[in-house]
Amino acid sequence: MKAIPLIRRRVVLAVDAFVEIAVWRVAEPVPPSEHAFKYRLAYVVCGECVLRYDERGKGDHRHDGATESGYAFSTPDQLIRDFETDIARWNHEHGRSRGT
Repeated sequence: MKAIPLIRRRVVLAVDAFVEIAVWRVAEPVPPSEHAFKYRLAYVVCGECVLRYDERGKGDHRHDGATESGYAFSTPDQLIRDFETDIARWNHEHGRSRGT
């Protein structure tokens, strides 16, 4: 069984920033993850990916700039909420409002 796309979306947040979200249901977990989802979420500002969540190769993890840390995946909905929270935090820390 091929991966079934659940979400594939690119949202422009500002002239220089966008979010790209892709989530698939898979027949078997992508090692070393143990859930039935494959995902890639990215926040790009001024051409640079400043936040990214994915599971490929290393299990569930997130990138915040050059820092990489584990991520405790539970559901696709929670994944998106956590990503949105990270975007808001990043924007606050970098003096950006959502839309500028």
